[in-house]
Amino acid sequence: MEQFLRAAAGWRRSGRCGVWLAAVLATAGIEAQMPTHAGQYEQADIEQGARLYSGHCVTCHGERGDTMPGANLASGKFRHAETDRDLSNVIRNGIAGTAMAPSAYTDSELSAIVAYLRNMGSVDLSVAAQGDAVRGRALFQGKGNCGSCHRVGGAGPRFAPDLTSVGATRTAATLQRVLVDPNAALLPINAQVRAELNDGTVITGRRLNEDTFTVQLIDSNERLVSLDRAQLREYTVSRAAVMPSYAAIFTEAERADVVAYLLSLKGPN
Repeated sequence: MEQFLRAAAGWRRSGRCGVWLAAVLATAGIEAQMPTHAGQYEQADIEQGARLYSGHCVTCHGERGDTMPGANLASGKFRHAETDRDLSNVIRNGIAGTAMAPSAYTDSELSAIVAYLRNMGSVDLSVAAQGDAVRGRALFQGKGNCGSCHRVGGAGPRFAPDLTSVGATRTAATLQRVLVDPNAALLPINAQVRAELNDGTVITGRRLNEDTFTVQLIDSNERLVSLDRAQLREYTVSRAAVMPSYAAIFTEAERADVVAYLLSLKGPN
């Protein structure tokens, strides 16, 4: 902790605090999706992990995880991994000298697979909820009108967060929460802000970054604005998300489809 505080102080003195803050906020957003210990997993992540296991792992390990000699995944005990982080590393890096080869899973996919493996003994692959990415894309563009705010693959406005790579960084459970309760799932770096300058000019928009001396945001006209704190009479960060709740707009099945579509967005090919 002492080293962390010294490093933070150094960043502030060097004027790079904004970059450091953005990195911390981004890391906090990802870490917040991970369970604190084995046993704390959300149903959406378990189901997503079941789909990934069924598509990639079942050929070698079998539906019940017991077809490889010396391995019984459903038991919850792993020779090469004790913690969730250990288990993620094994899946990502493989095990030298065995048929377990390295993989190219994203962090989001790793979290889902670990969630499923930790609960494999109590989950039936045949009844795992099935979201459809094709239907989800149609809902995203049509009924949900999500493209009016969000950008995907270079198309769409920049006022809301770009979702081109959201499937690589957000878990299924996180995306479910965003759709149902966007206020509770709002990341600080994406909060809306209101800045009033000393001359009375008011600027509103989405916060992108800030440091000791400046604030950067995308205003309501999608312009990148950098404000000097010395010129600010008032600066307010909203805790309310601009995005509406889709709890009453989409059915549960439709939300599963939209989540499946969002999980398919892993960046430009």
